Amino acid sequence: MIRNLKITARKADRRSCRVFGKIRYLNNQVDARILDISATGAALEVKAPLYAASGSKVRIEAENLGLLEGVIRWTHNGRVGIQFDVNSNARALIASYFRFFHREVPRVR
Repeated sequence: MIRNLKITARKADRRSCRVFGKIRYLNNQVDARILDISATGAALEVKAPLYAASGSKVRIEAENLGLLEGVIRWTHNGRVGIQFDVNSNARALIASYFRFFHREVPRVR
């Protein structure tokens, strides 16, 4: 049996991490933990329901990352996949995180 879910996989390498922050959608703000991150996006675990659909614009605020904007690509069982807006500021923030703050951690399943 072949399943074709039409999911576009992230092209950049993912790195597991445990960065705590907040995700903001419109006037709602939810505590979140970034589970893995790449130059183009991140997977987050949210502490409370985030009532936003795929394609919704969100902001991620984390102490080690700063403020990143992106779009929700998927949601599943309390987890959210975010694709970052492609701009030089986002690339600089991610590069800075990997250079100064990132520590490899075991992947959470």
